[in-house]
Amino acid sequence: MEQEFASSLLENAVRELSRLPGVGRKTALRLALHLLRRDESEGVALGQAIIDLRQGIRYCSVCHNISESEVCPVCASPSRDRSTVCVVENVRDVMSFENTEQYRGLYHVLGGLISPMDGVGPDMLEIDSLVERVAAGDITEVILALSATMEGDTTNFYIFRKLAPFTDLRITQLARGMAVGNEIEYTDELTLGRSLLQRTLFTDSFRS
Repeated sequence: MEQEFASSLLENAVRELSRLPGVGRKTALRLALHLLRRDESEGVALGQAIIDLRQGIRYCSVCHNISESEVCPVCASPSRDRSTVCVVENVRDVMSFENTEQYRGLYHVLGGLISPMDGVGPDMLEIDSLVERVAAGDITEVILALSATMEGDTTNFYIFRKLAPFTDLRITQLARGMAVGNEIEYTDELTLGRSLLQRTLFTDSFRS
Protein backbone atom coordinates (compact mmCIF):
# COMPACT_ATOMS: atom_id res chain seq x y z
CA MET A 1 0.00 0.00 0.00
CA GLU A 2 1.45 3.35 -1.07
CA GLN A 3 1.90 6.01 1.55
CA GLU A 4 -0.40 9.01 1.25
CA PHE A 5 0.98 12.50 1.83
CA ALA A 6 -0.76 15.51 3.30
CA SER A 7 0.71 17.66 0.53
CA SER A 8 -0.09 17.02 -3.12
CA LEU A 9 3.08 18.94 -4.01
CA LEU A 10 5.18 16.50 -1.98
CA GLU A 11 3.32 13.56 -3.53
CA ASN A 12 4.05 14.87 -7.02
CA ALA A 13 7.75 15.37 -6.24
CA VAL A 14 8.04 11.84 -4.82
CA ARG A 15 6.24 10.37 -7.82
CA GLU A 16 8.55 12.08 -10.30
CA LEU A 17 11.73 11.29 -8.36
CA SER A 18 10.74 7.63 -8.09
CA ARG A 19 10.77 7.42 -11.89
CA LEU A 20 14.57 7.62 -11.78
CA PRO A 21 16.50 4.32 -12.13
CA GLY A 22 17.10 2.64 -8.77
CA VAL A 23 14.98 5.14 -6.84
CA GLY A 24 11.99 3.71 -4.97
CA ARG A 25 9.32 5.72 -3.16
CA LYS A 26 11.16 5.65 0.17
CA THR A 27 14.34 7.01 -1.39
CA ALA A 28 12.33 9.53 -3.41
CA LEU A 29 10.65 10.75 -0.22
CA ARG A 30 14.01 11.08 1.51
CA LEU A 31 15.36 13.12 -1.41
CA ALA A 32 12.29 15.36 -1.54
CA LEU A 33 12.42 16.07 2.21
CA HIS A 34 16.16 16.74 1.94
CA LEU A 35 15.51 19.35 -0.75
CA LEU A 36 12.86 20.98 1.44
CA ARG A 37 15.34 21.30 4.31
CA ARG A 38 18.03 22.89 2.15
CA ASP A 39 18.19 26.52 1.10
CA GLU A 40 15.68 27.32 -1.65
CA SER A 41 18.49 28.42 -3.98
CA GLU A 42 19.90 24.87 -3.98
CA GLY A 43 16.61 23.41 -5.17
CA VAL A 44 16.32 26.09 -7.85
CA ALA A 45 19.90 25.40 -8.99
CA LEU A 46 19.17 21.67 -9.25
CA GLY A 47 16.00 22.29 -11.23
CA GLN A 48 17.81 24.67 -13.58
CA ALA A 49 20.65 22.19 -14.09
CA ILE A 50 18.14 19.53 -15.16
CA ILE A 51 16.40 21.96 -17.53
CA ASP A 52 19.76 23.01 -19.01
CA LEU A 53 20.71 19.36 -19.45
CA ARG A 54 17.53 18.52 -21.34
CA GLN A 55 17.63 21.65 -23.50
CA GLY A 56 21.38 21.86 -24.11
CA ILE A 57 22.42 18.27 -24.73
CA ARG A 58 22.03 16.75 -28.17
CA TYR A 59 23.41 13.66 -29.87
CA CYS A 60 26.46 13.84 -32.12
CA SER A 61 25.48 13.61 -35.77
CA VAL A 62 28.46 11.35 -36.44
CA CYS A 63 28.76 8.87 -33.55
CA HIS A 64 25.58 9.53 -31.50
CA ASN A 65 27.50 10.34 -28.31
CA ILE A 66 26.10 13.17 -26.20
CA SER A 67 27.32 16.62 -27.17
CA GLU A 68 26.61 20.31 -26.74
CA SER A 69 27.20 20.89 -30.45
CA GLU A 70 26.44 19.18 -33.75
CA VAL A 71 29.63 17.10 -33.52
CA CYS A 72 30.99 15.80 -30.21
CA PRO A 73 34.51 16.70 -28.94
CA VAL A 74 35.83 13.20 -29.71
CA CYS A 75 34.73 13.27 -33.35
CA ALA A 76 35.92 16.86 -33.74
CA SER A 77 39.37 16.27 -32.25
CA PRO A 78 42.21 16.23 -34.83
CA SER A 79 44.30 14.08 -32.48
CA ARG A 80 42.00 11.04 -32.60
CA ASP A 81 42.75 8.03 -34.82
CA ARG A 82 40.04 8.27 -37.46
CA SER A 83 40.75 4.85 -38.92
CA THR A 84 39.43 2.98 -35.87
CA VAL A 85 35.87 2.96 -34.53
CA CYS A 86 34.84 1.38 -31.23
CA VAL A 87 31.19 0.25 -31.26
CA VAL A 88 29.50 0.58 -27.86
CA GLU A 89 26.01 0.16 -26.48
CA ASN A 90 25.51 3.53 -24.80
CA VAL A 91 27.03 6.83 -23.71
CA ARG A 92 28.12 5.39 -20.35
CA ASP A 93 30.33 2.93 -22.22
CA VAL A 94 32.08 5.79 -24.05
CA MET A 95 32.90 7.30 -20.66
CA SER A 96 34.18 3.94 -19.41
CA PHE A 97 36.58 3.54 -22.34
CA GLU A 98 37.76 7.15 -22.11
CA ASN A 99 38.57 6.59 -18.43
CA THR A 100 40.95 3.76 -19.36
CA GLU A 101 43.13 6.25 -21.28
CA GLN A 102 44.01 3.33 -23.58
CA TYR A 103 41.95 4.27 -26.63
CA ARG A 104 42.53 7.11 -29.10
CA GLY A 105 40.13 6.20 -31.88
CA LEU A 106 36.52 7.19 -32.52
CA TYR A 107 33.26 5.71 -31.23
CA HIS A 108 29.87 4.65 -32.51
CA VAL A 109 27.01 4.52 -30.00
CA LEU A 110 24.29 2.03 -30.94
CA GLY A 111 21.75 3.22 -28.39
CA GLY A 112 21.02 -0.29 -27.12
CA LEU A 113 21.37 -3.98 -27.95
CA ILE A 114 19.27 -6.34 -30.04
CA SER A 115 16.82 -7.97 -27.64
CA PRO A 116 13.72 -9.64 -29.10
CA MET A 117 12.44 -10.33 -25.58
CA ASP A 118 12.36 -6.58 -24.95
CA GLY A 119 11.05 -5.74 -28.39
CA VAL A 120 14.33 -4.19 -29.56
CA GLY A 121 15.20 -5.02 -33.16
CA PRO A 122 18.20 -4.01 -35.33
CA ASP A 123 16.22 -1.25 -37.03
CA MET A 124 15.83 0.51 -33.67
CA LEU A 125 19.60 0.84 -33.22
CA GLU A 126 22.25 2.94 -34.98
CA ILE A 127 23.55 0.05 -37.06
CA ASP A 128 22.77 1.37 -40.54
CA SER A 129 24.60 4.60 -39.74
CA LEU A 130 27.64 2.51 -38.73
CA VAL A 131 27.57 0.76 -42.10
CA GLU A 132 27.38 4.17 -43.79
CA ARG A 133 30.45 5.36 -41.88
CA VAL A 134 32.41 2.29 -42.94
CA ALA A 135 31.25 2.68 -46.54
CA ALA A 136 32.73 6.19 -46.58
CA GLY A 137 36.12 4.50 -46.76
CA ASP A 138 38.21 6.06 -43.97
CA ILE A 139 37.71 3.29 -41.38
CA THR A 140 40.05 0.29 -41.39
CA GLU A 141 39.07 -1.33 -38.07
CA VAL A 142 35.80 -1.71 -36.20
CA ILE A 143 36.06 -2.85 -32.58
CA LEU A 144 32.93 -4.61 -31.31
CA ALA A 145 32.99 -3.54 -27.66
CA LEU A 146 29.64 -4.73 -26.37
CA SER A 147 28.77 -6.37 -23.07
CA ALA A 148 29.51 -10.08 -22.60
CA THR A 149 25.81 -10.94 -22.52
CA MET A 150 23.50 -12.88 -24.83
CA GLU A 151 22.16 -9.58 -26.20
CA GLY A 152 25.69 -8.27 -26.70
CA ASP A 153 26.80 -11.41 -28.53
CA THR A 154 23.68 -11.34 -30.72
CA THR A 155 24.31 -7.72 -31.65
CA ASN A 156 28.00 -8.39 -32.33
CA PHE A 157 27.17 -11.17 -34.77
CA TYR A 158 24.48 -9.11 -36.52
CA ILE A 159 26.91 -6.21 -37.03
CA PHE A 160 29.61 -8.61 -38.24
CA ARG A 161 27.24 -9.91 -40.91
CA LYS A 162 26.31 -6.36 -41.97
CA LEU A 163 29.99 -5.42 -42.31
CA ALA A 164 31.09 -8.66 -43.99
CA PRO A 165 30.93 -7.16 -47.53
CA PHE A 166 33.76 -4.78 -46.60
CA THR A 167 36.50 -7.36 -47.15
CA ASP A 168 39.39 -5.01 -46.30
CA LEU A 169 37.85 -4.07 -42.95
CA ARG A 170 39.39 -5.50 -39.79
CA ILE A 171 36.61 -6.48 -37.35
CA THR A 172 37.79 -7.14 -33.80
CA GLN A 173 36.24 -7.71 -30.40
CA LEU A 174 37.35 -7.22 -26.81
CA ALA A 175 39.47 -9.98 -25.30
CA ARG A 176 37.33 -12.04 -22.95
CA GLY A 177 38.76 -10.53 -19.79
CA MET A 178 35.23 -9.78 -18.61
CA ALA A 179 33.14 -12.49 -17.02
CA VAL A 180 30.23 -13.73 -19.11
CA GLY A 181 27.15 -11.70 -18.24
CA ASN A 182 29.12 -8.58 -17.30
CA GLU A 183 28.18 -5.19 -18.70
CA ILE A 184 30.83 -2.69 -19.80
CA GLU A 185 29.86 0.01 -17.30
CA TYR A 186 30.38 -2.35 -14.35
CA THR A 187 33.82 -3.54 -15.51
CA ASP A 188 36.81 -1.92 -13.80
CA GLU A 189 39.08 0.31 -15.89
CA LEU A 190 42.12 -1.97 -15.66
CA THR A 191 40.22 -5.01 -16.96
CA LEU A 192 38.49 -2.96 -19.65
CA GLY A 193 41.76 -1.41 -20.82
CA ARG A 194 43.45 -4.81 -20.95
CA SER A 195 40.53 -6.30 -22.90
CA LEU A 196 40.83 -3.46 -25.40
CA LEU A 197 44.59 -3.76 -25.89
CA GLN A 198 44.38 -7.55 -26.22
CA ARG A 199 41.43 -7.51 -28.62
CA THR A 200 41.19 -10.31 -31.17
CA LEU A 201 39.71 -10.83 -34.61
CA PHE A 202 35.99 -11.45 -34.36
CA THR A 203 36.32 -14.51 -36.59
CA ASP A 204 38.59 -16.10 -33.96
CA SER A 205 35.50 -16.60 -31.79
CA PHE A 206 34.11 -19.00 -34.41
CA ARG A 207 36.97 -21.40 -33.70
CA SER A 208 36.71 -21.30 -29.90
